[in-house]
Amino acid sequence: MTWPIIIVAALVTAFISGIFGMAGGLILMGILALLLPVSAAMVTHGAIQSVSNGWRAILWRKFIDWRVLTIYLAGSAAAFALLIGFAFEVSKPWLFVILGLVPALIWVPRRHLHLDARRPGHAVFCGFTVTGLNIVAGVSGPLLDIFFVADGMDRRVIVATKAATQVAAHAAKIAFYLAPALAGGALTEWPWLLAAAPLAIIGTTLGARVLNLMSDADFRKYTKWIVTGVGGIYVIRGLILLF
Repeated sequence: MTWPIIIVAALVTAFISGIFGMAGGLILMGILALLLPVSAAMVTHGAIQSVSNGWRAILWRKFIDWRVLTIYLAGSAAAFALLIGFAFEVSKPWLFVILGLVPALIWVPRRHLHLDARRPGHAVFCGFTVTGLNIVAGVSGPLLDIFFVADGMDRRVIVATKAATQVAAHAAKIAFYLAPALAGGALTEWPWLLAAAPLAIIGTTLGARVLNLMSDADFRKYTKWIVTGVGGIYVIRGLILLF
């Protein structure tokens, strides 16, 4: 029953991501971590989210800030080059704890950070830290969001550009974990992923329609509370597994 659950989760979480840009990925990673070994969960999450984010980027392509994306990719490549030299895999209890703590980043007062992905130095730092966290924890949406909350950024530009950056981050994650996932034999049913891909596209498309009806204020408010609630559940789950 594992893969049918994953396929349904891909549809539902792609719909959520289509609206909020990151909450769906956080939820999906938790579901996969419950059902699969860590390396297989990372690869599966990366594959599904690459489709979901890729399609979202296509839907909103006219809003993508290509200058920001290009500079971001330089930082992303640097993080991957650094981490690929290390062989590590976070244990499942600690994965849940880290997953749960990541959303706390969204509550960091912006006045203390002044981060803006439209500034070249910040875009490089964004690519480096977001890709690094994505490889370690599987998700990095709340960290990415810190760089995309500057005044004057339209919610569609935020969702479109973040989607494009996440495709690169998930590709790096897949490359990092693919060998151990295959060695562990947990991806023997990988053809199921082919069924998850179109559902991720459908969910993303439906989510985009809801996003069009939402104000920028509601977009930020609901995103913050959803990822915080999910994060709290993950921390509790991780602590239960640890103790």
